[in-house]
Amino acid sequence: MISIPLYLDKPHKCSYLADHSAQFAYIHPDFSVNTDIYSQLISQGFRRSGDYAYKPYCATCKKCIPARLAVEDFQLSRQQRRTLKKNTDIEAKIKPAKYEQAHYDLYQLYQLSRHTGGDMANTTEENYINFLSSDWCNTLFVEFSCNNELAGVAVIDLLDNALSAVYTFFDPKFSARSLGVYAVLWQIEYAKSLGLDWLYLGYWIESCQKMSYKINYQPLQGLLDNQWRLIP
Repeated sequence: MISIPLYLDKPHKCSYLADHSAQFAYIHPDFSVNTDIYSQLISQGFRRSGDYAYKPYCATCKKCIPARLAVEDFQLSRQQRRTLKKNTDIEAKIKPAKYEQAHYDLYQLYQLSRHTGGDMANTTEENYINFLSSDWCNTLFVEFSCNNELAGVAVIDLLDNALSAVYTFFDPKFSARSLGVYAVLWQIEYAKSLGLDWLYLGYWIESCQKMSYKINYQPLQGLLDNQWRLIP
């Protein structure tokens, strides 16, 4: 059994729920994390932001539920079938997690469209790549193109027995294509093709519109009372 040191940040305003405070437990930066260790940590509810692995540690709130999908059990809904049908012309290209100007420009465009006034709307080039990539994790950037035009990028971590969906951003002019949904469906199929068991989707928050959509991918599992169970 490996002993992993943690530290707590200070309580701060929650990014997802109004009138709530949030607090996170981080893996201490002196501890060397790698893909093997993170593959175990993510099964215990951890996520990463850049090189930092963390999990919610809020004293009075337990609404952030780690969520994952058993890819072989996934069942397409009618709406998801329609999303696949209208994106049959999308081409996907897998790239290493390195800075590219076209990706950064698209990221900025997405943030200005979806998160105007937020902290991420004025992200520097350095902060952008430090947020999405990691020195110790096997991260991939997946380009989605339409008629040779960059439409979106999905950032995923390749783990021992799973993929982890890190972030997806796209050109707002392609909003009608539901590229966020398409990116998840693509990741499910990619995980299957690699013989992986799981796709981790981050935290599901039932009362937050930005996070509640994950329930649309069924059968969805949540880490409830330290056990993975189906979310009704």
